Amino acid sequence: MQFQKYPFEKLNELLNGIEPNNDFSPIALTIGEPQFDTPAFIKDAVTKSIDLLNKYPKTAGEQALREAQLGYLKRNFGIDLDLNQIIPTFGTREVLFNFPQFLLYDKQEPKMAFVNPFYQIYEGSAIASRAKILHLPLTKENGYKPKLNKEQLKDVDLVILNTPSNPTASVMSLYELKQWVEAAIELDFVLLNDECYIDLYTNNPLPSLLNASIEAGNKDFKNILVVNSISKRSSAPGLRSGFIAGDREILKEYLKYRTYVGCASPLPLQMGAVAAWSDDEHVKAFREAYKQNLELANKILGVDVPEATFYVWLEVKDALQKAKELYQKYNVKVLPGEFLGRDGEGKDFWRLALVYEPEIIKEALSRIKEFLG
Repeated sequence: MQFQKYPFEKLNELLNGIEPNNDFSPIALTIGEPQFDTPAFIKDAVTKSIDLLNKYPKTAGEQALREAQLGYLKRNFGIDLDLNQIIPTFGTREVLFNFPQFLLYDKQEPKMAFVNPFYQIYEGSAIASRAKILHLPLTKENGYKPKLNKEQLKDVDLVILNTPSNPTASVMSLYELKQWVEAAIELDFVLLNDECYIDLYTNNPLPSLLNASIEAGNKDFKNILVVNSISKRSSAPGLRSGFIAGDREILKEYLKYRTYVGCASPLPLQMGAVAAWSDDEHVKAFREAYKQNLELANKILGVDVPEATFYVWLEVKDALQKAKELYQKYNVKVLPGEFLGRDGEGKDFWRLALVYEPEIIKEALSRIKEFLG
């Protein structure tokens, strides 16, 4: 298999040999990893369950965890699922990598479509599945939202959307998602939305693809799936807790497959995840901090405040060279957008991950402003 280098490896190569200006403290706006402490009640739930390390975890996850995740969906999206419509996962990276391999295994000429630029696991899963890739460009002209072209999609087996978007921070409306659901039913492809940033909205709660499926009259979620993770909403990426939910028929067979994958979460981590998925109050503080950071970007850099995520998709001409110069002169690392895209998408952009306390973000953005002039 010929995998591309990961974006951060490309960045390390780009910056290799550059001596940053040590008059400035280093700040990295590259990785979308929350830099806030995990709430104490989540850590306490893990430590209180530490004696469960002497037990094997179930592939399907503990019922308490599945019920907590179902409760999260009910409270936040008004969606009623049963235990056969959700599978806890070890974060979302593993499911986004192995689910396409499961789904496409029996296809003679598998074809997979996903947004571009994108989270690199989508491409890796397509390569591992020997699938032909159809990129769905996210451009300034289309508002960084994938264009629905039924003619292009007629022989596609799996489509992965990502709204709210990493890296562009764009958000698709309920109406737009509904159109994609209708296409998935009409053309009989599986539609999966990566919803890892859906709780990090700036002002108003956002719809899930599952809401759009109900709006389209597809109440059994045929061909429709979502994945989500606790990493961003609870500042707990180390818990490795996510889920895949939707079409029960697909998930029934996928659960059998997962028995052989061996990626069940350790029981103490599951207990921490139960606590986190069961509570929405703690998310408000993180959401407010990210909103402050995005408002600082609006004030300092003049960019629009996005509807969700903690990303700024900043247009910068000659982005690769400018990233090197910024690091050298101001000791700030940013991620060039072209490392996240193919066919030229993402070129002349930086992705800024505003994942620190607002005072650190203000300093970083001020340095960028001074550098760009």
